[in-house]
Amino acid sequence: MAVDKGAAFWDDRSALLAGLGEEPPRIPAHFGYDALGSDLFELITELPDYYLTRVEFGLLKRHADEMADLIGCGSIAELGSGSAKKTRLLLAACAARRPTSYLPIDVSREMLEASGRDLAATLPSVRVRGLWGRYEAGLAWLRDSEPEPVVVSFLGSNLGNMTSAELDGLMSEIVGTLRPGDGFLVSVDLLKSARTLEAAYNDPEGRSAFTRFRFNHLDHLNRRFDGNFDSRNFQVRAHFDSDASAVEARVYAREDHSVALRALNLELNLRRGESINVGLSRKFRREQFVADVTSRGLDLRAEWIDEEWQYGIFLFTRSHDLRERTHEI
Repeated sequence: MAVDKGAAFWDDRSALLAGLGEEPPRIPAHFGYDALGSDLFELITELPDYYLTRVEFGLLKRHADEMADLIGCGSIAELGSGSAKKTRLLLAACAARRPTSYLPIDVSREMLEASGRDLAATLPSVRVRGLWGRYEAGLAWLRDSEPEPVVVSFLGSNLGNMTSAELDGLMSEIVGTLRPGDGFLVSVDLLKSARTLEAAYNDPEGRSAFTRFRFNHLDHLNRRFDGNFDSRNFQVRAHFDSDASAVEARVYAREDHSVALRALNLELNLRRGESINVGLSRKFRREQFVADVTSRGLDLRAEWIDEEWQYGIFLFTRSHDLRERTHEI
């Protein structure tokens, strides 16, 4: 079901223009997840050094029963659901205990349809209703249309894929959607060595999944906004910024050139070595992350952390005496 004016949300120019106006220019994360980008990201999850999906899958496999017991409600809404391959472990555990509904929210209609078919085949007792659109639109639909208790799930460490301002806004939307007793199940990648992180976010020799995924950001803008990005003019590299506690993926200009996005009446003038940010993956300190979330009126109920890889899944619940605040995670 479209919750964001159908495909028209792709043409919302405000976030894109704001991002391209930054220094360096930045393409907002959701533009990377059209149908092709979603498929390319699935290839990234299979790279040997990309530990995040593998580790999260292991946590869910080991602890899905415990999570299902604690969740205690029959409706799970997932932001950025993708293929839902990991989530089906939790859904299976929930469905074994109670009637379960799954509300995946994603910008890729094709991925929603494919994952819905897979879930119907493997977990026929789970009721699936895909919500096609951006996170905020999906959360607005939940506030208006979902009367039952709900757990909002945000897995894949996707909380780290946005700026501080974007993250603050989304957390306000999530907290505003939860009613007393509702849950927030979220995974985050914790700080670790730059060497491990840079290996995880760059292609190993002989592979090109990250390169193709990042160039698809440029190709998507070409298709959507009548642009003339040429990936041959760029090279891709991700690096860890210790000051920002984030991995930044950028495409670097190989030579001086200009790029036009004619539907935006915008021209980017790039000098050799200048970059465009096409990916942000923030890493968190466990204590600060928990403190920031609980300061918004949510209570930490449980956590499951892989000690070797420093990756965690956290379950928060909305307390009854919620005090609205604005904080920056």
